[in-house]
Amino acid sequence: MKVLITGATGFIGKKLVGELIRQGHDVSILTRDSEGASQKLPINCEVHQWQPELYPPKFEAFKEVNAVIHLAGESVADGRWTEPRKKSIKNSRVLSTRNLVSAMNSLKHTPEVFLSASAIGFYGSGRPTELYEDLPAGKNFLANVCQEWEQETVNVKDMGIRTIVLRIGLVLGYDGGAMKKMLAPFWAGLGGKLGGGNQWMSWIHVKDLVSMMIYAIENPGMRGAYNAVSPNPVTNNVFTKSLGKALQRPTILPVPEFVLKIIFGEMVGLLLESQKVSSGKIYKSGFKFNFPDLANALKDICQNSSNEFMAEHWIPLPIDKIFSFFKEPKNLEKITPDYLHFKVLSQSPGEVSEGTKINYWLRLHGIPIWWQSKITGWEPNCKFSDTQTHGPYSHWDHTHEFYEKDGGTVIRDSIKYRLPFGILGDFLAGQWVKKDIENIFYFRKKKIEEIFKNQC
Repeated sequence: MKVLITGATGFIGKKLVGELIRQGHDVSILTRDSEGASQKLPINCEVHQWQPELYPPKFEAFKEVNAVIHLAGESVADGRWTEPRKKSIKNSRVLSTRNLVSAMNSLKHTPEVFLSASAIGFYGSGRPTELYEDLPAGKNFLANVCQEWEQETVNVKDMGIRTIVLRIGLVLGYDGGAMKKMLAPFWAGLGGKLGGGNQWMSWIHVKDLVSMMIYAIENPGMRGAYNAVSPNPVTNNVFTKSLGKALQRPTILPVPEFVLKIIFGEMVGLLLESQKVSSGKIYKSGFKFNFPDLANALKDICQNSSNEFMAEHWIPLPIDKIFSFFKEPKNLEKITPDYLHFKVLSQSPGEVSEGTKINYWLRLHGIPIWWQSKITGWEPNCKFSDTQTHGPYSHWDHTHEFYEKDGGTVIRDSIKYRLPFGILGDFLAGQWVKKDIENIFYFRKKKIEEIFKNQC
């Protein structure tokens, strides 16, 4: 299946793209900044420039596309809701959807399915009962935005395209979203309930959300609105205690409601409004949650999760020629930026195989670093893995994969890493390190293409 995605460089979008690629789907993306997207999301895919609030995407973006997933929209939690910002939040969703639908409406061959994000903010606040998909929209700002957002998808249904709207709850994940902001203060023992703590929180693990999106586009029986939340919502008080338990930290510092209102203004509704949202409809469709309860979801996020990065690029040469280059550790020097002063010092034994240890030296931001890695898997002309045994990370695992596609070879790098000091390390240096990795692999991609250009 070929899938066209908007919002692909965001927290959820990157997870979705990675999983679609791993499952063998082709991916295209629509983005404001094609150069930035290629750096943040360096995968083997088509990248199409688009200004979502200004005009429809070009028709070529939809070539051979089977499914469109629309995730674009400005974050609602990145600052106070001034009037200009509220307008921007609304336009980034409503106008982008309108322009996307307009483009599909003009196609001779339309996609089979269209999935658009929405949010449980659709239901508004002040509803004491469990919230189901057939309820009307609420009355506050977010409810109005969601209602207009979803209304723009109606024209897609009229074209005969199977249309799904996912009303997404609080998305939990290690390296983005609301959890990213919560983890550091809770880890430091500064967490506590918000306001009275009795407000319901309807949440979903990001892995379940990504699985749900793929499940929705692959299952022809699914259409209409679905709540994208776990089967077990909890109160803020329960959530607070559960997160503290997962991190093994106290949660004794509640934040009074009046303080939250002073800090956040109108946006405080995101923190204090109670929404107990039902997942019954998506469950009845046959979807299976991997993380239906909060304790296991938080355990996975706090104890088992790592930062992840994936890069891909295609070279029009057979695998054996590509692999022969990568099996020589010295060649890493050729595809590493000069500012790192990267040198391969030694390897043992001489021939690379499973168990080989390789020693490197580099200078990162002026700091000299000795790095040792061990080859933990070795399949010639297929893949190999290396794990850091000594170096700047608390954990680093790098899998290199090679597979044939379109008469050439796709090189895929999949990395899982953790910084020293765990959550605190991520809080202090996570964004800095992520940017470094993106820059290094962006350079590597261009350098590899340059090296192999003369051999094509």
